[in-house]
Amino acid sequence: MQTKFLYFDLGKVLINFSIDRMLLQIGAVAGITTEAARKALFGSEMTHRYETGQISSHEFYEAFCAATDSHPNRETFTAAACEIFDLNLPVLPLVTQLRQAGYPMGILSNTCEAHWEYCRRHYRIVDEGFNIHALSYCIGALKPDAAIFHTAAKLAGHEPGEIFFVDDITGHVAGAQAAGFDAVQFTTAAALANELRRRGIRFNY
Repeated sequence: MQTKFLYFDLGKVLINFSIDRMLLQIGAVAGITTEAARKALFGSEMTHRYETGQISSHEFYEAFCAATDSHPNRETFTAAACEIFDLNLPVLPLVTQLRQAGYPMGILSNTCEAHWEYCRRHYRIVDEGFNIHALSYCIGALKPDAAIFHTAAKLAGHEPGEIFFVDDITGHVAGAQAAGFDAVQFTTAAALANELRRRGIRFNY
């Protein structure tokens, strides 16, 4: 089928991030070890529930405090959790040229409210470069679950087979393909450009 819509993953495709940096920063503001921060965030359902919209940002903060018996300042805690991103600069010219060529594009990402709002505020390409935002915390499902891809297709207004998707994680690519998307794993901007050209997408890059 002809490609009519392009979905990009956010983390490690459009924007790089460091989990280790986040854990170090959160541990510092909470007065706990990095391992204690890791256990609280990833050793329970806390982060999963936050990234699927089951709990609010405030409830996530309260759950972290309860799990670690700590009481960091809320704003300082949020900053520590969010100041972990930087743009994947080689991808920006590609996205810019696709947008100038008129291709409809969206972001399809596993993310939470705090990280999404931080990226929107700090990176103009995230806020203005894409027509559709299919986000796990809004949809209530995480990649590679089929539900997030089905909802993303509805948001884009296209059949799954008309949608191209790029993600850095092999399992997410497989989940997208199982849902009917034309999906590839991200390696480099140049390789992504070649994949798009193979599908008849024309743009200057």
